[in-house]
Amino acid sequence: MGKITVLGAGSWGTTLAQVLSDNGEAVTLWAREEEVRESIASRRVNEMFLPGVVLSGKITPEGGIRAAVEGAELIVSVIPSHGVRGVFSEAGPYIKKGAVIVSATKGIEEGSMLTPSGILLEALKGSGNSIAVLSGPSFANEVSRRLPAAVCSASSSIEAARAVQQAFSTNYFRVYTNSDVMGVELGGALKNVIAIAAGISDGLELGHNARAALITRGLAEMRRLGVKMGALPATFAGLSGLGDLVLTCTGPLSRNYTVGVSVGRGASINEVTGGMKMVAEGVKTCRGASELAGSLGVEMPITNAVRDVLYNGVAPKEAVLGLMTRELKEE
Repeated sequence: MGKITVLGAGSWGTTLAQVLSDNGEAVTLWAREEEVRESIASRRVNEMFLPGVVLSGKITPEGGIRAAVEGAELIVSVIPSHGVRGVFSEAGPYIKKGAVIVSATKGIEEGSMLTPSGILLEALKGSGNSIAVLSGPSFANEVSRRLPAAVCSASSSIEAARAVQQAFSTNYFRVYTNSDVMGVELGGALKNVIAIAAGISDGLELGHNARAALITRGLAEMRRLGVKMGALPATFAGLSGLGDLVLTCTGPLSRNYTVGVSVGRGASINEVTGGMKMVAEGVKTCRGASELAGSLGVEMPITNAVRDVLYNGVAPKEAVLGLMTRELKEE
């Protein structure tokens, strides 16, 4: 495909660079942290974010944003949602016309209430670059060890979706195409909020019944908001909806779930996130999603409860009681 660049050298960005290299591609991996660049260049390991995984010699770390994106045919954004706008505003002038931009970020920006692809469209100011979204149930720890996973590549351009599919598909990483960009992005973003709720429930030791109820009703509110935003209902039964939701609500490798467990056991959100190297996107997304749902008149009680626990001083047990004693209604 020519030059390929991955922006963001956290666990997932590094893993996606490895997937691309396993497909025979040379990859430029942009990392902010000098320590990360040095570790990869000298020892072929990202000790900070993906320790224990030996990286391909086809991956070249880079610290300059211009050098990273200039001339690239495929640019993969694995930047936390709150950083996407700033990075692409800086990178925009150096991005080649016709390059495909792939967003592997899951979140909703506070204030603008935009998904990552919407942020990219604004930051790149109508450059005409095709944008695709890569999302699905995929823990970096497992994919980096080449354990089987399946995700989807969504774009309004079928050519772009297929190009991303071809670039990333290996014998352990299967990529399906999809045209519902909004549904795929919202599924990937909102499931992180529900995963925090599931973690809180497990931290409170409320049992498997409670967690199953949260997953099921969480999916219902994800779908409600998605349909209001123009997404297809069926998307939320797919990899980026139900698939990603089940994984993040039940797997101890999920950062959002483990944040919820700690909060359920009595820790404050500042105490939990203060010691984290990596971002738990649901912590910020709960506010953006709640704001978006409110502006559209969409009921999202679980999302609002997570927001209230994390930011408004509501005790986890009080939030659970509020959810259980809401007005009775049809499923």
